[in-house]
Order: sequence, then structure tokens, then C-alpha cells
Amino acid sequence: MLELAELLEGEGFNCFTATSVKLALHHLTRHPDIALVITDLRMPEESGMSLIKRLREHTSRQHLPVIVTSGHADMEDVSDMLRLQVLDLFRKPIYHVRLLETLNNLFPQPCMDLVSP
Repeated sequence: MLELAELLEGEGFNCFTATSVKLALHHLTRHPDIALVITDLRMPEESGMSLIKRLREHTSRQHLPVIVTSGHADMEDVSDMLRLQVLDLFRKPIYHVRLLETLNNLFPQPCMDLVSP
């Protein structure tokens, strides 16, 4: 995810990276202006799905757009992502041009803060 953060910062986005769900939630608490979460589906302690569920349960962040990256998403994961209103799923390796198109459509003016666990 560090490579992805570097790419996005090069495009004018301000990124916060996190190595865990706990750290991602910490960033989201400290930086209420974060406008998007990009999370990996599989993480060492808790899953990206756990992060999304926590966001959807938190009233002030329940509508925060989320993009998921994964090399191993199955149909059950996709079903859960649809139910949790995930903005998009990017299979690894991520096609950067498509991601940038998605972000430029979502944020016509770069300079938004993102968090990427």
C-alpha cells in the first residue's frame, strides 16, 4: 500500500497509511476531513471487511466512500461489499490508470485526504 500512497500523493492526494484496522480508525478519528478509504481485503489482524463494517456502524463515517483491493476476493466477499456499499473493488495487481480515473471522477479536484490501511 505504500507504493499506492506514493502514486496517489504524486497525483496531488494527501494520503495516510495504516498497517492495521486499529491504526486506520485512529487516522480517521484524528483527521475528520479524510474523504476516502482504500483498504486491502486481507490483513494480518482484522480484515478490510471488519474496517468497513466498523465505518458503516459509526454514524459520522457511515457514508465514507471505500475502495477495496484484493487478490483473493470470492463471491461471498463481493456480496458483503455490495451490502456494505463499497464504491469499487480493484483486483491486484491494481491497474493504476483505472484507479486514478475512479478518483478523478469522485474528486474532480485532487487535494483530498485518503487513508490506506
